[in-house]
Amino acid sequence: MSPDQLASLRERIDGLNSGLLDLLNQRMELIQEVQEFKARTGRPLFDPARESEELTALMLENEGPMSADQVRAIFKEVFKLSLGFMQQETRNELHVHRGDQPDSVYTIAGHSFGAAPQLIAGPCSVESDAQVHAVAERLSSLGVRFLRGGAFKPRTSPYSFQGLGVEGLRMLRGAADAHGMAVVSEILDPRHLDDALQYSDVLQVGARNMYNYELLKLLGRTDKPVMLKRGFMATLEEFILAAEYIAHEGNDRIILCERGIRTHEKWTRNTLDLAAVPLLRQETPFPVVVDVAHGTGRKDLMKPMAKAALAAGAQGVMVEVHPDPALALSDNAQQMDFEEFEEFIAAVL
Repeated sequence: MSPDQLASLRERIDGLNSGLLDLLNQRMELIQEVQEFKARTGRPLFDPARESEELTALMLENEGPMSADQVRAIFKEVFKLSLGFMQQETRNELHVHRGDQPDSVYTIAGHSFGAAPQLIAGPCSVESDAQVHAVAERLSSLGVRFLRGGAFKPRTSPYSFQGLGVEGLRMLRGAADAHGMAVVSEILDPRHLDDALQYSDVLQVGARNMYNYELLKLLGRTDKPVMLKRGFMATLEEFILAAEYIAHEGNDRIILCERGIRTHEKWTRNTLDLAAVPLLRQETPFPVVVDVAHGTGRKDLMKPMAKAALAAGAQGVMVEVHPDPALALSDNAQQMDFEEFEEFIAAVL
């Protein structure tokens, strides 16, 4: 073969490459129309039966020199690309999609959230007026502006301490007001919404309720910030779609909280997924908080994991603080006492 013949063959290959690129782009335009139709009609993006039919037809049409396995491998990649394109287009249409939106920053009870990193701290459960006032006093003296505390406690066992209910919310509100703090507390039941709106500044949705879509829709009709915790078995896509339930109803004051997911690991309470922080910030404009208490369940890991969370871009860290963790009515192993918390702040901020 002469150099001229080789150049001619390469020129023909270049022409075919351009033709293939044009055909693939035309195919993607059709895929976009399919995606829009499926989005309107609520049909699933992935149709394995249709993919199998397409592959079978292509292999029957193949006259070589490519083998059936090569044809299958090439078009599997084409189908994967198409599915990824449809999924991205679907995400782009969500209310929670970042697009060109700047980072969300909220003013909550006079305090900014979403700009400089903030600590959210307080007892796992509100146990008494004296307890929550003692915690609020110490936290506020250290510059903490967001007081967390559980009034309604979702517990694995029905015989465990379930919280003080509305009375606990009143105690939390009184302690926060006395020390210029905002209240962050979990709502479990739509029947408690009026009380939660009265006493809380941030309505927290716990990991167990991330899939409670009726509750999410109800919170979406309020004007209070909602801190949504990731379910312990939830993918990031499921987490973002849960936030979409809130935003779709009109409330875009959302805070996303990574609190660890369940894996095979037994040395920590959960496995803290810090890759979620930059991914969530890329996909949405919302502040991202990392709960290192539930994420690890171990006080000896909270400092390094909080540092890592902030380095990954988290705008907040959540921890639990109790005057005497040994006597706490819930989760005593992961609550810091006052001295431990002071050391935590000095090391992390």
